[in-house]
Amino acid sequence: MITQRLQTLLKVAETKNYSKAAEELNLTQPAVSLHIKQLEQELNVKLFRRTNHSVELTNEGAIVVKYAIRLNNIYANLEQSLLDHQFNIKRLTIGLTPSAESSIISRILAKFSLEKENLHITIISDTIKNLYNKLKNFEIDVAFVDGKILDDHLNYILLDTDSLVLAVSNHNPLSKKKIISINELKKEKLILRSEESGTTELFENQLQSIGESIHNFEVMMQIDNIAMIKDLVRNNYGVSILAKSTCLRDIEKNHFKSISIENLSMIRELNIVYHKDFSHVDILSEIVVMYQNEKKQYA
Repeated sequence: MITQRLQTLLKVAETKNYSKAAEELNLTQPAVSLHIKQLEQELNVKLFRRTNHSVELTNEGAIVVKYAIRLNNIYANLEQSLLDHQFNIKRLTIGLTPSAESSIISRILAKFSLEKENLHITIISDTIKNLYNKLKNFEIDVAFVDGKILDDHLNYILLDTDSLVLAVSNHNPLSKKKIISINELKKEKLILRSEESGTTELFENQLQSIGESIHNFEVMMQIDNIAMIKDLVRNNYGVSILAKSTCLRDIEKNHFKSISIENLSMIRELNIVYHKDFSHVDILSEIVVMYQNEKKQYA
């Protein structure tokens, strides 16, 4: 069980103020101060340093808070798991990157949840970096991510391989081509994902591998909303680099075209990542089978 002292630590770190923390925890300020002092004595570190109007975490304090968050989430998961066991419920909190969210994965998860009794799925969309942090803090059970970050505490299941393509409007002359050159791409207005996205990172890395730089291209906008990007491309405001898996329905419905870029091999893995002590690997295996069967419809 997470102790009251750790709860106090988290609240002081959040509010950066002993008085506000005491008010929100329904404690006296001396009690809050005592909790922090006891933790500092127990761990032999200084947790906070005072500024003019607030308190800030020390480096050691930030480490303690990181693990306190994990302990808090683990205990909450414990309580929920015991309750779920009582009612024979399986519960999954799944993290998706925006690319995965816009692909057939979200539909697969919805279909899978409908077919399985007593299975509750919660989906969270975030960047790859944030999803890995949520996994480490036990805020989510599983993440569907582009690529792989090696970590001894995590396991991976390869779901698929995907490629990046150039999405162009049907009204763009490039839509008549199957492949274009780098020089042709330099003449287009690019609408890219944010710099934190795996899609943009892979595109920039591939450019660097052939001696090019993103600064040599006309990037008119950067947007982290894939639906908005696809709408702008469809209406010929620019072209975009997108994961092919996110464009399957749009290509099928002839909303826009996808074409390849000469000399750029933008292939990436789609992985399911989870903690090594995750207890529902059988569910993940079933999701992989359903995904592969669904994907055949677009082959």
